[in-house]
Amino acid sequence: MGSAQQGLSERKKQILKAIVDAHIAGGEPVGSKVLMQQIACSSATIRNEMAELEDMGYLEQPHTSAGRVPSELGYRFYVDSLVEHYVMTAREIAQINQALKAKMSELDQILATASSLASNLTNYTAFALKPRANEVVAARYEAIYIAPGQFVLVMVAKSGEVKTKNIKLELPVDTASVARLTTALNAHLIERRAADITLPILMAMEADMAEDAALVNPVMKVIYEMMSESDSGDLKVSGVDRLLQYPEYSDKEQLQGLLGALERKDDLMELIADAAESGSRGVVIGSESSVKVMNNSTVVFKTIQKDGKPVGAIGVIGPLRMDYAKVFATLEGLSGNIADILSGTPVMIGEGETAEQQEKHDKEADANGGGSEE
Repeated sequence: MGSAQQGLSERKKQILKAIVDAHIAGGEPVGSKVLMQQIACSSATIRNEMAELEDMGYLEQPHTSAGRVPSELGYRFYVDSLVEHYVMTAREIAQINQALKAKMSELDQILATASSLASNLTNYTAFALKPRANEVVAARYEAIYIAPGQFVLVMVAKSGEVKTKNIKLELPVDTASVARLTTALNAHLIERRAADITLPILMAMEADMAEDAALVNPVMKVIYEMMSESDSGDLKVSGVDRLLQYPEYSDKEQLQGLLGALERKDDLMELIADAAESGSRGVVIGSESSVKVMNNSTVVFKTIQKDGKPVGAIGVIGPLRMDYAKVFATLEGLSGNIADILSGTPVMIGEGETAEQQEKHDKEADANGGGSEE
């Protein structure tokens, strides 16, 4: 594909970009008359260039009419070389920040909010992925007393994920028992994977627990369960009904297949995991996908990192004629703000203002009778 791209003249690039933009906007084949309004060339010249682009594999002619649509190769070249930078509106930026700046301690909750936002802002089906963990390592444990025989166990993983379990036991558990349990868990299980928790470690915990040693066995069963849940990964999908807005999904069998893939989740999780090896934004167009029912779709995603390590991804699924520029900008904005939240960095509203500074600015504007809109 590289040699073919090098052979595209600037005029061919201009025509290809105009066709992709027009097809994204209208969904219909694009003819030379439409392009004449944007490109300073004769109709004959444009038709010749379109024919050559079709011969090169960048365009397709779905009917006998003169109109063309982009091929997968055309979309790929557009995404890699031609797509323009989309500037998010102040309202879109504010919508992202107002939703994400809330006090959210769990990665699951942040990703669920991000998925819904991505769908609302782009008008495509969106997803948020928490990848399967190769290993779950606890950074901290805490047991919180509720009532006699009842307490809540909290596990904070090094990835930032927080898991809680409400535990009820027919044992004499009181506040002192729960305090000893917290101390023992943090003394023996921090920085250890499930496979590293050996019998000698459990025996040492029982010794520390003294008269409450009977707590160790049932609590360890819960901890193994929490680690197993964290290791499985998760996929949250929002706005599935938005697929119905696009004629590309009018075929019922094809739509059912795509909906089935989204419901199973494993196929999409594997696709994202394979495509995310580069650790940056990913674009999987049509038949590039390993999931056959997505051959008429594009998947765009952006990984989310904390301390230089990927902890999740957000993305959208839509037709090949996706508004790539807006999707890219939306996912960049969402992923950047999520990374700031996870690292404790003040969330930026735009123009270098933090959420707190923006709130102060808005209050001052209200006190002065409101500000002007540009």
